[in-house]
Amino acid sequence: MPAGHSTGRSHRGTRNDPRTSPRARRRAERQKRLRRTLLGSATLVAVAVGVAAYAGGSKDGDTVADGGKKTAAQPDQLDGESTDGADPSAQGGRSSASPAQQSTPPASPPAASPSPSPATTAPARPGVFTASAASGQPQGKGTVRRWRVEVEEGSGVEPDAAAKAVEAILGDPRGWTRDPAYGFQLAGPGQPVDFTVKIATPTTTDRLCEVVTPELIGETNCRAGHTVVVNLKRWQEGSPQFNGPVEEYRALIVNHEVGHEIGREHETCPGPGKPAPAMMQQIKGLLGCKANAWPYDARGTYLSGPRVP
Repeated sequence: MPAGHSTGRSHRGTRNDPRTSPRARRRAERQKRLRRTLLGSATLVAVAVGVAAYAGGSKDGDTVADGGKKTAAQPDQLDGESTDGADPSAQGGRSSASPAQQSTPPASPPAASPSPSPATTAPARPGVFTASAASGQPQGKGTVRRWRVEVEEGSGVEPDAAAKAVEAILGDPRGWTRDPAYGFQLAGPGQPVDFTVKIATPTTTDRLCEVVTPELIGETNCRAGHTVVVNLKRWQEGSPQFNGPVEEYRALIVNHEVGHEIGREHETCPGPGKPAPAMMQQIKGLLGCKANAWPYDARGTYLSGPRVP
């Protein structure tokens, strides 16, 4: 068969097939245009419904979270502290779904949770201390020992207020300055010091004091080198063995540990009913003595007891 020609069967099939006739092609084109028109209309309707639902949700002031459940918008929180301005996911929170939801005010204020005692709460920056900025005049007649207070961040204790409290204890006429051999002065910022009074959380106190005795873990104070370590728990709560206000027990802490700083050793109860010496470890029990915070009484008599071997 010459090139460029087809068989008679093939020619007849193409010419007579109703699916390839001009009328059939026009009908198919109309059906395609109709389907496209219907599909476009359905898409526009769905978009309009979604926009209306979104606008209605923003107007009502609700946010959608937790699988579609509506909850009143409120700031993410971590341990009772607002994390506004921080990345919520980094703080263990949940990001809002849109800017409109972030700006929606809460429907009602959240209920306040009881605040735990700072003495039993881990600080945000454990082991980081803030020094007092206050300064004072020399106290006593002896060689002046300069000191300052440092407070662990997150403890809730204000450094300058604590420094003034310690200064009042050291300058009390019942304190160590009653002996003319001793003198103290609260040093200002940047001034050299002879010793430091650190108020630390129980965990940090145990680390600084190297506490290993089970019954004293989290409970005791100490002097480590030229650092007087005051247990925040004891500073705030006193001691169950001490019969008196917490301010008096603070005086006992300072007088006892500063007593070690100036070279004093432990003493014990001199007899039933007598004042316990300030150098007695009263937290371990009074052995019949009466609780006492001061080295001297109001008349200037040193309240001593047998030295502990």
